[in-house]
Amino acid sequence: MRGEAEEPEAIFSYITPSQRVPADHPLRAVRKLVDAALEKMSPRFQRLYSRTGRPSIPPERLIRALLLQVLYTIRSERQLMEHLDFNILFRWFVGLGLDDRVWDATTFTKNRDRLLGGEVDRVFFDQVLAEAAGLGLLSSEHFTVDGTLVEAWAGLKSFKRRDGSDQDPPDDPGNPTVNFHGETRSNDTHQSTTDPEARLYTKGNGKEAKLYFTGHVVMENRNGLAVGSRLTQATGKAEPETALELLEDIPRRKRITVSGDKGYDQRVFVEGLREHDATPHVAQKVRYSAIDGRTTRHEGYSVSQRQRKRVEEIFGWLKTIGMMRKTRHRGLSRVDWIFTFALAAYNLIRIRNLRPAIA
Repeated sequence: MRGEAEEPEAIFSYITPSQRVPADHPLRAVRKLVDAALEKMSPRFQRLYSRTGRPSIPPERLIRALLLQVLYTIRSERQLMEHLDFNILFRWFVGLGLDDRVWDATTFTKNRDRLLGGEVDRVFFDQVLAEAAGLGLLSSEHFTVDGTLVEAWAGLKSFKRRDGSDQDPPDDPGNPTVNFHGETRSNDTHQSTTDPEARLYTKGNGKEAKLYFTGHVVMENRNGLAVGSRLTQATGKAEPETALELLEDIPRRKRITVSGDKGYDQRVFVEGLREHDATPHVAQKVRYSAIDGRTTRHEGYSVSQRQRKRVEEIFGWLKTIGMMRKTRHRGLSRVDWIFTFALAAYNLIRIRNLRPAIA
């Protein structure tokens, strides 16, 4: 028999948001991990907020909402607030009741910016790693370093001379006509007016030059979790220099191995690893290599060469899901905050996939 198509007019619901979320939903495990990390961060949150004045958006709800934005590739805070208004799953994850009012997008953005000055991204990242360590998912001996380009939120038309000699009145203020042909442009003489900290960079010969930042990651080789990160300006020497700095922050009890692609096959980097009590397992260049047979003859070198490729899974996730192919923020510190936070979201998903019984 055909059912009636009349729309129900019920006012009350006796089913809670938690009851509507399936027991095996992936976000249940993620929520459990996030709550454990946020509970340990409560003292830091207490120091960030004043004891007087109007109550602001709870930082725990802010972070859960930002995680949803990364995990579900929601392109803006305004669209995130729209989803929170009608999506029961999102309301449950953030901690909102069915009748709670959703925040205004500008209010949410202003409260989010408060967290930028408290290194909350780094602390949250470390707390997620602590959860992974407690589950026995981290390796303390074998690591991989790599970097990727993050396109800045700035166009090439904003890349102008630092002395202002080329800033003539535009023919169209909204979309001016610019002719770059025959002009030599470099980071020494030019700067973006939209994001002055972005740098003009190219991936290789014959590739298009764009305004970029460089994101750096240290991955442990056992399960492919990111254990260190940093975002820097895009320069030719950024990757090996930053990798050595990140490796200094990794706690160790004995000698470690560090793998990487051919870009890290540099004498300065290899010698720097050995000074830090680390064995370099970087891929060898064809014509000249700083790695010799004393390292490559061991079976562990071959294992590292296979495992190091998993770091591309991190970068692939960041750029397709985590919205880091082209950042939506400006300024080195702000983009670094988002980059680290997106890596924490990746680790949460990775932990859930490795330990599905967490929920």
